[in-house]
Amino acid sequence: MRGSALLLFIVAWLLLDPARAASCAVRITGVHAVQTAHENPQAMPKPPADGWQPVTLPDVWTMRWPGYSGVAWYRVQWQRGCPGDAAPLALRLDGISMAGQVWLNDDLLWQDVHLVEPLSRSWNLPRYTLLPASSLRDGVNTLWVRVVGVAAQSPGLGALEVGDPAALQAQHELRWWRQRTLFAINLMVAATLGCLGFCVWLMRRGERAFGWYALMSLAWVLLIAQVLTTETWPFPDSLSAARAGATALTLYVAFFCLFTWRFGGQQRPRLERALWWLTALLAAAVWLVPVPWLTHALLLAMLANTVCFMANCVQFQFHALRVRQADVTLLALCLLVFAAAGAHDFLAMLRLLGDAHAWTPYTAPLATACLSLILGWRIARSTQRIERFNAELTQSIAQARADLSATLAREHALTLGKTRLQERLDLSRELHDGLGGSLVSAIAQVEHDGVRLGRTQFLSMLKLLRDDLRQLVDTGSAGGAQVPPTPQDWLAPVQRRYGNLFDELGIGNHWQYPSQWRGAPSALQCLALTRVLQEALTNVVKHSHARCVQVQLTQPEPGQCHLRVQDDGVGFDVQSVEQGGLGVGLGSMKARLARVGGTVTIHSQPGETVLVARLG
Repeated sequence: MRGSALLLFIVAWLLLDPARAASCAVRITGVHAVQTAHENPQAMPKPPADGWQPVTLPDVWTMRWPGYSGVAWYRVQWQRGCPGDAAPLALRLDGISMAGQVWLNDDLLWQDVHLVEPLSRSWNLPRYTLLPASSLRDGVNTLWVRVVGVAAQSPGLGALEVGDPAALQAQHELRWWRQRTLFAINLMVAATLGCLGFCVWLMRRGERAFGWYALMSLAWVLLIAQVLTTETWPFPDSLSAARAGATALTLYVAFFCLFTWRFGGQQRPRLERALWWLTALLAAAVWLVPVPWLTHALLLAMLANTVCFMANCVQFQFHALRVRQADVTLLALCLLVFAAAGAHDFLAMLRLLGDAHAWTPYTAPLATACLSLILGWRIARSTQRIERFNAELTQSIAQARADLSATLAREHALTLGKTRLQERLDLSRELHDGLGGSLVSAIAQVEHDGVRLGRTQFLSMLKLLRDDLRQLVDTGSAGGAQVPPTPQDWLAPVQRRYGNLFDELGIGNHWQYPSQWRGAPSALQCLALTRVLQEALTNVVKHSHARCVQVQLTQPEPGQCHLRVQDDGVGFDVQSVEQGGLGVGLGSMKARLARVGGTVTIHSQPGETVLVARLG
C-alpha cells in the first residue's frame, strides 16, 4: 500500500515538475526555405532536394528574393524533448501569405481552396490543428509548408508552433481574436455608425460633416473587408484585390480629412483641390503602374496616405486650440488616438518594431464610438438650439398675431369709415349727375315757360324726377343694370329728355351714333358714360349760353367708346376751375371714368367747348 502511494507521488511530481515539462517540450531544430520558380502549381507538389536556406519565422521572402512571385517551400524540423513521450501534439500557424499546403512528414494536414490565381487569402487567417498520432515519428519530424505568394503582398510564412494542444488552443484563440474578431467588430461598428450618419445627412443636408462621416465609414468597411476576406472575389486575382485595398485606403484618408474639416468649420478650397488631385494621382498610380513596379506603388500610396493622415491630425490640434469649442476639442483628442495607432502600425508594417501587434484593431472601435458620441452631442446641441428658436418663434408669432389682430381691427374701422365716406360721395355724385340734372332741366323749363305751364306739364316733370330717384335707389352704381342692345337704345332716354329741353330753349342739338355696337361696353361703363353725358349737357343748359350743341358717339376699335360733346357757348377756364376746386361736376366725371378705366379731356375757349370721354 505504501509502495503504491509512493509510486503515485513520483508520477505526479514528474508530471507537474516545471523543469521536466520544459525539458519535454517540442524543440524546433531548424527552419529552412527554398524557392521553386519553375514548379508547376497544378502538378503533384514535391519539395526540392537542395538550395535550402536557413530562415527565421515569421518570414517575408521579398527581403531575400526581391520581386519574386510564385512557389516557395518551408521545411520546419522538430523533435520531442523526451524520447518515447506519447502525449498529443498540436500545430498553430499565424498565417500564410497568400495560400499554401501543410504536410507532417509525408501526410497532408490541410490546404487552401485555391492554390492558383485567384489565390485564397490566408495571410490573416490563424490555423490550429491536432497532429495525428499516426503521422508522428520517433526522433525528428518534419513540417513541409508549400506557399504560393505574390511579391506585392508580402509573401511568406507566419509564426509556427508545435506543442501542447491546450496551450496552443489558448494562443490560437487569442490570435483569432486579434486577427479576425477585432476586425469583424470594426466592420460592424463602422457600417452601423456610417448608416446612421448617412440617415442624419439625408434628413439634414446642411450637416455635411455627417455625409463625409458616412463616406469615411464606407471606405473603412471596404478596407476592413480586404482584411477579413479569404478569397479575392469580386476581383479576378490577388493583385487586383491589392489595388482595391490601396484605393480604399486612399479614399478613406480623403474622406477623413474632409470630415474633420467640415466638422471643425474649416474652409480650405485650395487644400481640398490639392487633396482630390493627390487622391486621383495615387489611385491612378495604384491601378495603372506595371506589375514589376506595383510593390513600390503600393508602398508609396501607403506612405503618402500615412503622411496626409498624420498631418491632418496635427493641424486639427492647432485648430481646436484656436476655436476652443468643446466638441472640436473632443474630436482633436480622438484624432490623437488615431494618429498614435496609425504611426505604430505603419512602423510595425515596415518591420521596424519587430513582431509587434497592431493597435488599430483595438483603438478603431473605441475611437469610432467616440466620434459617434461627439456627432450625437452636436446633434443634441443643434436640437436644443432649434427648440429654443422654436419657443422664441412661437412667442414671436403669438405677439405678431396679437399685433396683427389689433392692426386688422384698426384697418377694419378705417375701411368701414372710408366705405361710408365713399358711399356718401357716390350718393352725392348720383344725386348731382342724375337727379340734379333732371332738376336743372325742370328749373330751366319753368323759367322759360313761366305761367304757361299747365297741370299736365308739372305732373310730367314730377314723374321724371320720381323715375330718376327710383333708378338711383334701385340700381345704385349700375347694380342689376343691363347693357342696351344698340347705341340708339342707350342714348334714346337722354336724347329725348334734353332734346325737348334744348328745343324749348331754342338751342340747336345734333346727335350722331353708330347703328350697332362694335363690342358693347359693360353696364358700369354705360352708366358712367350716361352720367358724364348728363353732367355735360346740364352744364350747357346752366352755364354756356350756347346756341348749338353736338353729341357724337364713335367706336374706333371694338371695345372702345369715344363720347364727344361740343357747344358754341361762352366757354370757361378749365385749369382755374380744376385748381380752384369749384368744378364738382368735372371731378365727378373724372372719378366715374377712372373707376371703369376711362379718361376725360376738356378744351374750352369763347365760342367753343369740347368734352371727350374715352373708354378702352
